[in-house]
Amino acid sequence: MNQHEIIEIITTTETEKEADRIGRHLVREHLAACAQTSGPINSHYWWKGELTTSKEWQCRVKTTVEMYPKVEKAITRIHSYEIPQILAVPVVYSLFSYETWLKAELHLDIGDSDH
Repeated sequence: MNQHEIIEIITTTETEKEADRIGRHLVREHLAACAQTSGPINSHYWWKGELTTSKEWQCRVKTTVEMYPKVEKAITRIHSYEIPQILAVPVVYSLFSYETWLKAELHLDIGDSDH
């Protein structure tokens, strides 16, 4: 995977406020170009030996592979969960002008684009 490739990072939180706070922080710090909050969603998972069901909110941010370590560090620092879900999903295709905008918002050198 190329360091400038776009990824979407997904995390879940207990509240909408926390999901919004994480998204705004990542965008404000130019670690992500944009963030969306959605929910509530129903989550089912094993936690400490018990099957658990809870309402959660998702925060989805658009960034690049090279930004992932900083995004992960920021999320784990401000997230309320002991072990937060932090998943990075590759973006296979994107509109060229969107990709250019995203990289500019992250203050990346857009001259290295794969297009």
